[in-house]
Amino acid sequence: MPLYYSFIIPVYNRPQEVRELLSSMLELNFESDFEVVIVEDGSKDTSEAVVAEFQDKLSINYYYKKNSGPGKSRNFGMQKAKGNYFLILDSDVLLPPDYLKSVTHSLQQDYCDCFGGPDCSHASFSNIQKAIDFSMTSFLTTGGIRGRKKSVSEFQPRSFNMGLSKKAFEATNGFGNIHPGEDPDLSIRLKKMGFKIRLIPEAKVFHKRRIDWDKFYLQVHKFGLTRPILNKWHKGSGKITYWFPTLFVIGFVFSVLVIKLDFWWFLACYIVYFLILFLAASFKTKSLRIGSLAVLATMIQFFGYGYGFLKSSWSILVLKLKPEEAYPGLFF
Repeated sequence: MPLYYSFIIPVYNRPQEVRELLSSMLELNFESDFEVVIVEDGSKDTSEAVVAEFQDKLSINYYYKKNSGPGKSRNFGMQKAKGNYFLILDSDVLLPPDYLKSVTHSLQQDYCDCFGGPDCSHASFSNIQKAIDFSMTSFLTTGGIRGRKKSVSEFQPRSFNMGLSKKAFEATNGFGNIHPGEDPDLSIRLKKMGFKIRLIPEAKVFHKRRIDWDKFYLQVHKFGLTRPILNKWHKGSGKITYWFPTLFVIGFVFSVLVIKLDFWWFLACYIVYFLILFLAASFKTKSLRIGSLAVLATMIQFFGYGYGFLKSSWSILVLKLKPEEAYPGLFF
């Protein structure tokens, strides 16, 4: 059966993002038709007028619904979509011209019912956005799990850039009601059901991440909170690597405390790591300023995730609290 794509895009109070994303779709080098489904998740500042600007340029459908979170909004969009393969995007991404060509070529060579693609920064992004992109995608910080790891058994697609067949959606009922964490939850369930999941390295998007430092900390902190919950829901899915940010933070605090005892080499190890990080980020972005910001972004990422993971592990795995009662803000 030929592939017919439906882009599924939930949006909440981000009309300008929708305009930029749809504009990038007009530049796609793709001869076949595709559908765009915009799901307005209870926004006050809606994208309806923006969508109207593109009605005669794209096959686009717009739906407004009560706020229920991104997971249920994606499910709503997939239920309404006409395609047999869904391409799920966040509203804060831009597509390179060859995105659909890359996806199609890869699926024709090696079909899978679910895939993820990497994210990267665009030349137009701010220095902070570029620094956060480095901290979230570099092998030095995350081990490359956000689109660099090619092992099917390890890779879990993220919903800012994710493909899902209609068959897989109908078999799983799509995303759950936790956020963040709804995408690895779906990936784990798909794998248990025998669906093939893999990375398409060429299917990259430019992920803007319009957040400041406070919002970035809150985001990664929530990532840390959700992982022990997923580990509890899906026995055997936990890995020692999930503890690395927490151990990094504990080690850093310890290295600072033992300075008074003239044990400098603990802290020296961290200094060397941050220096390597600074040099790598500066070289990649050709900017010492971004290199410095990347070090700050990494510290925020490790401390936010590490503390969240430790706190949630204690609450969920030790105290045996129900996730919905311990962290109601993670559920819709």
